[in-house]
Amino acid sequence: MQFSIILLHLAGAVMLLLWAVRMVRTGVERACGPALRDALRQARKARIRSAGAGTVLAVLLQSSTAVAMLAAGFAASGMISVSAGLAILLGADLGSALVVQVLSFDLSWLVPALILVGGAMALKFEARGIKQGGRILMGVAFVLLSLHMIGEATAPMRQSALLPLVISYLHADYFTAFAAAALFTWLIHSSVAAILLFVTLAAQSVLPVEVGLFFILGANCGGALIAVWLTRGEAVEARRVPLGNLIFRGAAALAALFVLQVVTFPTHSFGATEGRQLVNLHLAFNLALVVCCLPFTGTMEKLVTLLIADRPAAKEGRDLMLRRSSALDRTVMRTPGLALASATRELLRMGEVVEVMLRPVMDFFDAGTTDQIRKAQKLDDDVNRAHTEIKLYIAEVNRGSMTAAEAQRGIELTDFAINLERAGDIVAKNLLVLTRELRDKNLRFSRAGWSELAGFHNRVMANMQLALNVLVSSDLVSARQLVVEKERMRKLERLSHDRHLKRLQSGMTQSIDTSDIHLEAVRALKEINSLMASVAYPLLTQSGDLLESRLARGGEAADSIAPALA
Repeated sequence: MQFSIILLHLAGAVMLLLWAVRMVRTGVERACGPALRDALRQARKARIRSAGAGTVLAVLLQSSTAVAMLAAGFAASGMISVSAGLAILLGADLGSALVVQVLSFDLSWLVPALILVGGAMALKFEARGIKQGGRILMGVAFVLLSLHMIGEATAPMRQSALLPLVISYLHADYFTAFAAAALFTWLIHSSVAAILLFVTLAAQSVLPVEVGLFFILGANCGGALIAVWLTRGEAVEARRVPLGNLIFRGAAALAALFVLQVVTFPTHSFGATEGRQLVNLHLAFNLALVVCCLPFTGTMEKLVTLLIADRPAAKEGRDLMLRRSSALDRTVMRTPGLALASATRELLRMGEVVEVMLRPVMDFFDAGTTDQIRKAQKLDDDVNRAHTEIKLYIAEVNRGSMTAAEAQRGIELTDFAINLERAGDIVAKNLLVLTRELRDKNLRFSRAGWSELAGFHNRVMANMQLALNVLVSSDLVSARQLVVEKERMRKLERLSHDRHLKRLQSGMTQSIDTSDIHLEAVRALKEINSLMASVAYPLLTQSGDLLESRLARGGEAADSIAPALA
């Protein structure tokens, strides 16, 4: 009974640790997403600079896996080379080790203050940056709290009669200890959480440093395996980056594991306590990896290119997936409710194709190739085809017997199909044409101009996801948020326009050269956002949240959401 309670407390503490690490990561991603992407974009040309960027990003995100996914995505789009991605990942693993260093100190006295300040920021302020800052502070507080809980949960283990037998077995079978730690790290998908758990166990004298060192090496290997697993279905270039990092890290960890069997390692020189020794050894291992492996990222790129060869079928896989058979089911056309549900599913697929076209636009502005741009433009044929099929399908359903509500829903779906088709045209015939023009003229946006465009693009992508959610769920809260976001986009476009004119007045060469492209891109993104927001209007009109006219009636002021229709 006592042992089961200990395991329950330990499992709860570990789950809190995992959730807290994720909470910090998502807070940073939401607050600084475009800035993080821009940091990687700027650092891709030099190995040392790439490694430094990876280190900083991993510290901010508290996750080398998150950085690995960003780097893999950039490699897939052609924005960075595989060798640059490997340099970023080597730095990210070092940054992850630095995070463990900081969190391993006894900072429990900070927990109440972090929860108080973070909670106030998250609950009392509406500004996105402040709310996410509060989320980050509370995430850090929960990490520290979970470590304290792990320490309390494992304290009784020191008196366990079973523990010495387990430790003795793992000390003798070092490879089992290594493999168990690697598997555990992969299962929880967080090397930071795994290392912190092992360090806490060592600090409680539950885990001897000799066995803990096997665990640390296994966790390093398992941490590299996470990104390989998560990118297994991605493009060839995206899979090569984490595979190269796994080879670097796995080979080094196994080599160190076998060396430890023939050499007595002076662990005592790495700290006064066993917990501190493991933390410092983890940092030393990752620092040595950066120093030893960074010069060979080019060689590793050649190796992983041989291991994962280019396959045309793989490159076209995403396009083929998007061109799957239509969701329009003609067997249910006599049942309007089911037919409209089929039309909704096909509209969702149509929206996903538009999303695939729009997502890489900023990457294409930075380093898009003619072939990549052409493939994205070609997806507009799928959008146009879906638009025509949906209109004809709903028109045919309308010829049957329908209720007034079903007829109105059919009109709404047709209108949104028209808007999605228009959005696809804007991407294919405007934004993607602008990316090619920027590349052909060998121009670059100014740093401020790029930051504005990246922020616009990031917001539109988020709103597109929100619009597709409203299409399927008819969620009133999300619909309100969409219309509010439309008004915010209008204000941001005005602000961007004014800032751009100031840059032109200052004589900034990059802004002058890219002025037309910048302004057209901002207008295109704003128009796409407005088209996405249209899915919310019927829902808000029915609920009374949206007035038919902006003019006040009967002395009552128009609803605060109504100006978003402008």
